[in-house]
Amino acid sequence: MDSRLHQARADLSTEKVFRRLLAPDLLILDDFGLRRLNGEQSSDLYELILERHKRSSTIVTSNRAIEEWIPLFDDPILAQSALDRLAHNAYQVVIEGESYRKRQRPGSQPAPPAKAPSPRRTQRRTR
Repeated sequence: MDSRLHQARADLSTEKVFRRLLAPDLLILDDFGLRRLNGEQSSDLYELILERHKRSSTIVTSNRAIEEWIPLFDDPILAQSALDRLAHNAYQVVIEGESYRKRQRPGSQPAPPAKAPSPRRTQRRTR
């Protein structure tokens, strides 16, 4: 998202790029929070969240806890407003454990298959 909007500012096509980010029913922002946002990036993300709020779905993945997101924005008030909108009617899924990427390295051992739960047995009495 960042590089597209940055390039769009250079060639004056920002509105076109922004419309493309608003169009999908589901937008996935992957690896949010790897870097701190500058003022322009904070404003762009806020506008995107504001426009998508209640109209379409957005998934945000991050290696940071939500409490760590506010300091990533240039303006904490903008951050709080954006997070309030993201949290409204949201589901939070926390995945813990080792990174799956470790299992995908060349030469690594494949993970053992998940153990299926044993079926419950019930006894029926007949008369």
